Amino acid sequence: MLTRKQYELLMFIDESLKNYGVSPSFDEMKEALGLKSKSGIHRLITGLEERGFIRRLAHRARALEVLKLPENAVPPGKSAAPQATPQFKPKVIEGEFSIAGAHMAEAAESVQLPLYGRIAAGTPIEALRNPNEFIDVPASLLTKGDHYALEVDGDSMIEAGILDGDTVIIQQTDTAENGAIVVALVDDGEVTLKRLRRKGASIALEPANAAYETRIFGPDQVKVQGVLRALYRYY
Repeated sequence: MLTRKQYELLMFIDESLKNYGVSPSFDEMKEALGLKSKSGIHRLITGLEERGFIRRLAHRARALEVLKLPENAVPPGKSAAPQATPQFKPKVIEGEFSIAGAHMAEAAESVQLPLYGRIAAGTPIEALRNPNEFIDVPASLLTKGDHYALEVDGDSMIEAGILDGDTVIIQQTDTAENGAIVVALVDDGEVTLKRLRRKGASIALEPANAAYETRIFGPDQVKVQGVLRALYRYY
């Protein structure tokens, strides 16, 4: 599942390669998507690369290769609009909901938690909530307070034992200790699962995979949405 901007950029790159034999420049991408900075383009390209849609070719300028297109890709000239991912609403994770059973019960053997959509462990994608989906987890996995579950999408946390397809149990909170694995809201629109490191006035979101880079943000760019408390895996 791609965000609307990821989809638009992928199709723009693919069309440029087919028409001109070369990928567009960062300035052309920025203008085509209506973004204000190249950093946004860099994040989108990184996300597409980590999810296997494109590949950067080494030692060549403007060298991008499209490896695949999403199933809902619309060929050039068609009028159908792409099926876009619904806009992420921070209130979903910030707790503006009340679901019976989301608290740990002392006598309960299992607790029903709201199950949110797939969250990127490789790059931020929009976390989605389906109000009709829940998951039963052992009460022993929970601590005090509200919790929710997220499906992991990506491999950037594999060295922390978090694999693609795992379900992580998150304690809802807006604070976290240095070094904790958190659900982080980036620039009020993108959500990712990463290890939090505070370095002076900056915040680093660290992957647990040497293939991916640590991303550095200003203190106002990152908001903690929850802390990893447990992992639930099906075989």
